[in-house]
Amino acid sequence: MAKTISMADLRGKSDEELGAFITTTTKELLEARFNNYTNQLVDTSKIGKLRRDLARAQTIRNERTHAAARA
Repeated sequence: MAKTISMADLRGKSDEELGAFITTTTKELLEARFNNYTNQLVDTSKIGKLRRDLARAQTIRNERTHAAARA
């Protein structure tokens, strides 16, 4: 079952950990979409949860990128 992660938890991660989280979440989302297409996904809300987690992580990464560019 997909757990949602809070923004505070994501902000506490380093850049490498955040990149790894984005990579694994992207892979999980692709797998969930495939399982949904083949009618093997039991919890269809997992797709939405993974999409939101991925969006949160990408938002944090973009904030850090823009902050570094300003500095």
